[in-house]
Amino acid sequence: MADAYRGVFGAIPYAFRATESWTMRAYAALGALAAGFVAVVVTLALVVWMGETVSAQGGTFLFSRSLFVVAGLGAVGPLLAPILFVARRHRRGDRVADTYDRWMGVAGFLFLLSLYLAMVISAPEGLRDPSDSVLLNALYDLPQLAGFVPPVAAALAVFATHFRLRGGADDDGAATDGDTPADLDEST
Repeated sequence: MADAYRGVFGAIPYAFRATESWTMRAYAALGALAAGFVAVVVTLALVVWMGETVSAQGGTFLFSRSLFVVAGLGAVGPLLAPILFVARRHRRGDRVADTYDRWMGVAGFLFLLSLYLAMVISAPEGLRDPSDSVLLNALYDLPQLAGFVPPVAAALAVFATHFRLRGGADDDGAATDGDTPADLDEST
């Protein structure tokens, strides 16, 4: 199965096939589609923006275009990170907690939810629908720059989940699939 792992595009189906967690399988499918959608939207938006500002001189416009690409990568990277972590873990046979795959899927879904919250918070006034929902109105009342907070916090949660549940050759406290605490105690 390791032959099927060919970079980022091969890691997605590899993680889907290798994991036994239905949560991770669902996230591998949905997260890959969401990452592809975000990448297409950011690319098309950048092309349109470059077309509109083609006659502008360098300086601020070039910097803002570069920042736009970085922001797009900032969304796609954490969307793909749980999938890539799980694929890497299975390919290398890394020692991790028994629930690693499941929690990486949950962290991925949390990042997807945070992107939605960011879009709601940062929506322009003209695109906000009046609502009777207290939660939606509370999100609309936040400053638009607060839209950065949920994705950044969720991206940190993805990486914190990975680092919390992973183990290594030097970490005797990490459990592998099928190991019990008694097995680990005997090996030390």
